[in-house]
Amino acid sequence: MKSIKLETNVVSVADFKAHASRWFDRIREDGEPVVITHNGKPAAVVLSPAEYDRLGAQQRLLESVAAGLADAEAGRTMSTAELKKRLRARRPAKS
Repeated sequence: MKSIKLETNVVSVADFKAHASRWFDRIREDGEPVVITHNGKPAAVVLSPAEYDRLGAQQRLLESVAAGLADAEAGRTMSTAELKKRLRARRPAKS
């Protein structure tokens, strides 16, 4: 995720509500997240849809790698030959 510029990308909920359209335009143009504060404390972060999708894909990749490492540590592995054999068995028969 892009870094948050505290001097320009932190806004109170009142200011965000009053100028939401302007903030959305800014997020869309520069792709930087905006922190919305409530009573002076961070309450939410608004991201562009592209940044949200990128973060989701990154999280899924990290979870997949972690699952693969856990499988390897637990001994749930197979040889390349065994993998090829299993993949061939899954192929539909040619007519």
